[in-house]
Amino acid sequence: MYATYVIWTKHMAKFLRSTEELLGLFLQSVLWVLLFGVGMRGLVGEVAGGDYLSFILPGIVALSSLGGAVGGGIVLLDERLRGILKEYLVAPIPRLSILLGNATSTATKALFQAGLMLVVGVLMGARLSPNPPGWLAALLLLAIFSVGFSGLALAVAAVSRSIAGYHGMIFLFNLPLLFASNALYPLAVLPDWMRVIVLLNPTTYLIDAVRALAFGAAPTLPLTLSLAVIVLFAVLCTWLALSLFRRSIRG
Repeated sequence: MYATYVIWTKHMAKFLRSTEELLGLFLQSVLWVLLFGVGMRGLVGEVAGGDYLSFILPGIVALSSLGGAVGGGIVLLDERLRGILKEYLVAPIPRLSILLGNATSTATKALFQAGLMLVVGVLMGARLSPNPPGWLAALLLLAIFSVGFSGLALAVAAVSRSIAGYHGMIFLFNLPLLFASNALYPLAVLPDWMRVIVLLNPTTYLIDAVRALAFGAAPTLPLTLSLAVIVLFAVLCTWLALSLFRRSIRG
């Protein structure tokens, strides 16, 4: 576990020293919330009896965690392509620690970006519910989801042969996970065929749970079901990352 901590520390130190990356995360948060969230609030007004910015902010936060996870996958891919990963492999540390170090740093970056997006959204007028335990529960679910998508990003990074190829494969997951969900529109207004697709998307369950726990909206899906789906998603994606990582090492 100490090796995992060392790799996590290395990646986070590099992340915190990167002014460009930090500035990019901040500007992305501001642009999403200010230009899209606030602009759409002026157009739509209210959804399900609440403010539209408060309605879509959980979806924007989920998208931001995806962006943070994608960035973490690039770090693993870059180290693999440059041969740094081989230096880890000859070190007297468990190989699982290499993946766990990357996974935890990737999830930390994803959670950091999601938290930044949430703060900007609240400053722009989104209304949190007066329920601090609900905020903590929402953050916990967001952390579990970030671990899941970090595993997915690392799995793609383990088999990609170039950064361009990595981005192409991630694009197949990124936008569909947002738009084929309840991030921008309620489930009730969707046609039946689209509702089926949306309910197969784990992001839907995260967004619905965060809306209920942190923003006081009535849940459209049982919270226990949402928790089960998010945990299952994290477990499956972590297993996929481990399997493909081991295969890339053997290759």
